[in-house]
Amino acid sequence: MVNNHVEIAAKPVSDKKGPKGSRAKVISELRLREGQKKAEHRRQDSSNSYASPTSSPTSPTLPGLLTQELIDGCIDFYLAHMYPTMPIMHNDQVWRLVAEMDISVEAFCLIASFCAFMLIQPGVESKAPQTIKSLATFPSMTSLGQALLDEALRRRRNHDYIENPSVNAVITSYFLFGCCFGLDKQNTAWFHLREATTLAQMIGMQDEKTYASGSLIETASMRRLFWLLFITERAYALQKHRPLTLHATINLPSIAEDPSNSLTGFLHLVNLYRPFDDTFIGLWNKSRTDCSTLWLAHLQKQLTQALPPVLEGTETQAADLRTSQHWLRTMVWQLSITNGYLSSSSPDSSMTFGYPIEIAKDLVAVTTQLSRQSMEIHGVGLIEKIFDVACTLIDVLSCVPLETQSPHFASIGPLDYLNHFIHLISTLRDGASRFLPLLVARIADTLPPHMAASITQPIAPVKVERHSPEGTPFHFALPPQDSSTSENPSSAASSPYSTPPFLHFYPPSR
Repeated sequence: MVNNHVEIAAKPVSDKKGPKGSRAKVISELRLREGQKKAEHRRQDSSNSYASPTSSPTSPTLPGLLTQELIDGCIDFYLAHMYPTMPIMHNDQVWRLVAEMDISVEAFCLIASFCAFMLIQPGVESKAPQTIKSLATFPSMTSLGQALLDEALRRRRNHDYIENPSVNAVITSYFLFGCCFGLDKQNTAWFHLREATTLAQMIGMQDEKTYASGSLIETASMRRLFWLLFITERAYALQKHRPLTLHATINLPSIAEDPSNSLTGFLHLVNLYRPFDDTFIGLWNKSRTDCSTLWLAHLQKQLTQALPPVLEGTETQAADLRTSQHWLRTMVWQLSITNGYLSSSSPDSSMTFGYPIEIAKDLVAVTTQLSRQSMEIHGVGLIEKIFDVACTLIDVLSCVPLETQSPHFASIGPLDYLNHFIHLISTLRDGASRFLPLLVARIADTLPPHMAASITQPIAPVKVERHSPEGTPFHFALPPQDSSTSENPSSAASSPYSTPPFLHFYPPSR
């Protein structure tokens, strides 16, 4: 395009028969502007014809990459399984965006990134119909998701979403973050999460006044989007030692705003994250030191009491909330030991060296009751949380003698908990997780040989008999404390929250 402009501008100079002087300059300028207009039209056409194999001269879209059947499948899966924990797009909103894809770059980028996210992150591959034609040229759902991610990023370069930010731009950046997180591209993931929170602030989502006007449905979705970013940013801050940008400056969503009555679990999730403010993240990132035993013990108590004994919602919500709860308890314990506030003689068990064994016991009690499907929907994020709890347990087992760890192990104990975590990580996502070899290496490098040998023996599969149809009410309660079934140890009245990633606190030994 630059060469064409140069040629048009230079032509009057070399053409002796053309007009001379100021008139020649005017004609040259008109021709130059006309060339620029034609080039701009070509770019717009390229952006809108997303299904055309010639939509870009440098990176053509593969024909049939984003088919209607793929879009339908991803939307159906999201509304049935993901909406309760990610209630940011309602039914009418999604289908309106699909209808605008041919005329709006913004709509195309949102739907493409959304479908990419659904293929990469939540385990939609076990649900997607095998007749999707898009898979014909891709070896897996993840590779198709990667192709859609690349296409969304390519198209987005033709849209000035930064100078003209919108709610749709925020959602797109959030899905791009989710894709990159699922692909373990952590620097790019952080960039897009930061981009999402920045765009959100640019359109005033952190200000309650912003929600005073506009459609009630749209403002309700926007409010939930803010709180989802609030949650995600805190999870990632714990995971990667990042700073915070969003704070609890607006009202919480109202359950009455959502006709599906699925916001209860989402509000539990928000409330689990709220204690992790600038004070905690500052301590976590070592930018402040004003910590105390009393404050840490109070935070552990908050997490333990944050969730009711019975969670009303879907099994998928319960998997997210309960697993994340025990992960957060582990994070607080890690901060406690890092700052030297633990004691073997503390009357508060949360401030002792053996507390991770109690956390592991509670997590085993939860996961033995959950179906594999309810856990896999949360993708690699849930596996990371289990991995982090397991690694903390390994460190405790290497330092605290088994006979002093707990007076009531009964028929199962910490080594059994660790065996269970290995089995979970090896079976979730068909054992393809990168965390299984890291966990096995951690065991070999940290535990005494006789203990490691007893753990790495072939593991019998855990039978999960409790199932619930997704999308239907599921009243999830832990077994009573006096349960006599040794395979389902009772869980203490537990309670933290849920969110994506976790901290790579234990890298493999080199």
